Amino acid sequence: MHAIRVASAAVLGACALAVSTPPAVAAESDVTPFGFSVLPSTITAGGQVALQIDRSSGGCKGAVTITSGIFDSVHIAAHRSSATTTVDYDVEVGAVYQVTFTCDGASGSTGLTVAGLRPASPTPAPYPVPRGVQAGAGGTVAGFDIKEIGLGAALIAGSVGAAYHFSRRRSGEDGA
Repeated sequence: MHAIRVASAAVLGACALAVSTPPAVAAESDVTPFGFSVLPSTITAGGQVALQIDRSSGGCKGAVTITSGIFDSVHIAAHRSSATTTVDYDVEVGAVYQVTFTCDGASGSTGLTVAGLRPASPTPAPYPVPRGVQAGAGGTVAGFDIKEIGLGAALIAGSVGAAYHFSRRRSGEDGA
């Protein structure tokens, strides 16, 4: 009977800890320390795309390597933030290809969709924007204050303490 109580207290504590984890921390494997984009996100075979890297956040200081099955590998030098490339003519229409950006050991990817029509000549690349908007922390710990962190820690400690207390409390059923 004692083992069941301890096991249920451990499960309750693990659930409380899992629920208290913010989504940004839970999905951190998909997050890169730098921003990147492919413009446009839908392209025809033989068209040109602009590949952009956001260096304003400081997450990418070195050279960038961009790979995909839809075009040859592209390298962006450390002092540049964009490049253009031409999509292959023999790509599968309607398919979504992954474009992977790798910088300073971190990598992230995004999809590039191939539209159904083939252009007579390559499409012009969009004007590369030198820098994006600084929009904030995006749900990271930058918005928390000490009161919120303390309240969260107190709630977790309280739930673990209550679970421990109820698991150690004797009942009249044990015969002791």
